[in-house]
Amino acid sequence: MERFTITKDENNFTFLQEDITSAIEFRRLLHQYPELSGEEYQTTLRIKEELEAHQIPFESVLDTGVTAIIEGERPGATIALRADIDALPITEQNDVSYKSKHEGVMHACGHDAHTAMMLAVCKILKRHQHLINGRVIIVFQPSEEDAPIGGAGPMLDAGVFDTYKPEAIFAQHVWPGLELGKFGVMAGPIMGNSDRFKITVKGKGGHAAQPHTTVDPVIVTNQIITAIQSIVSRNVDPFDPAVITIGQINGGFAPNVIPDNVEIKGSMRSLSDTSRQLMKTRLLNVSNEIADAHGAEVDVEIKTGYPATENDPEWASVVRNVIQETYGDASVPTLRPSLAGEDFSRFLLEYPGVYYWLGIDADEPSYPLHHPKFDVNEKAFEYGIDILLKLTVSALNQLNN
Repeated sequence: MERFTITKDENNFTFLQEDITSAIEFRRLLHQYPELSGEEYQTTLRIKEELEAHQIPFESVLDTGVTAIIEGERPGATIALRADIDALPITEQNDVSYKSKHEGVMHACGHDAHTAMMLAVCKILKRHQHLINGRVIIVFQPSEEDAPIGGAGPMLDAGVFDTYKPEAIFAQHVWPGLELGKFGVMAGPIMGNSDRFKITVKGKGGHAAQPHTTVDPVIVTNQIITAIQSIVSRNVDPFDPAVITIGQINGGFAPNVIPDNVEIKGSMRSLSDTSRQLMKTRLLNVSNEIADAHGAEVDVEIKTGYPATENDPEWASVVRNVIQETYGDASVPTLRPSLAGEDFSRFLLEYPGVYYWLGIDADEPSYPLHHPKFDVNEKAFEYGIDILLKLTVSALNQLNN
């Protein structure tokens, strides 16, 4: 039976219940066989097989990932859509029929759903290419989780858009904590800058009973960790969201031995470039000055990761209007940005566009992204596919007019 109809001027796009069912089946297949960043060979092959079966041309610029091209029968603008395809090094704890068969690897961020919905969009657009004025490039991007390198930057460097340059680009991400049928759309930053650091404190080890003969790196590290937390609370503008988190501490090998070195690793998140640079500078200063005060040495390594995901205000308005015209004003609630990082930001540095959230919460709240019990509410597929199609039509019409 017909599920949704998209009507825009003389265009009449439809998609069926079987499109949703097929997308869910493909998502469950991907969920059972997740692959880590840079290793998405079977995932890429499965996408290519589906594209070939529907006579959709594609090309690859990296070893993994693929770009499909839908040519309309009439000339016009070019837009791009993006779905990420990689999984995470997490052991799944869900008891479902489609549970991951790859031990220690799981689709815990919804990339299986993104890929399946976008593949459905490819097929539906192909069926209706006689109604398309222009070109749609669909990017199945690898390595989104591989911060700080990622997959968007390497795809751009390899020339993913050298032949056809999009005039706008869009991405959709499933979002726990947001109700089913609701969407998160905002102008400006929606996701944060994401940087990582490693601090190695070098002291002088010795016997636990003779600390006066040592330079204890554990004590120095403890004070550095405490002082780091003052950076956001005392140096960053309180109206400019930022956070520094220590995620790893490594040091020592016995309870009666003071070690020579201690290593800590963490991440810095921010929305503005001002706070991003300030935190980097203060992290270096605080670490060096505390180490120096104790007679220790310190190495600070900062890896600059994904920039903030900045939505173009005009295109954000277009996305918002498409959703609200379909599901009503309440379907786009007022939300705050997230400080999580997102590789799509690198596409947005080159081309205007929008990254938005697709709500998946139903009767009970979902587990958060990157949780071993995270799962996608598949009822969201009909909303996600619907808006991706309507946004494609609307964006092409606006550019062509």
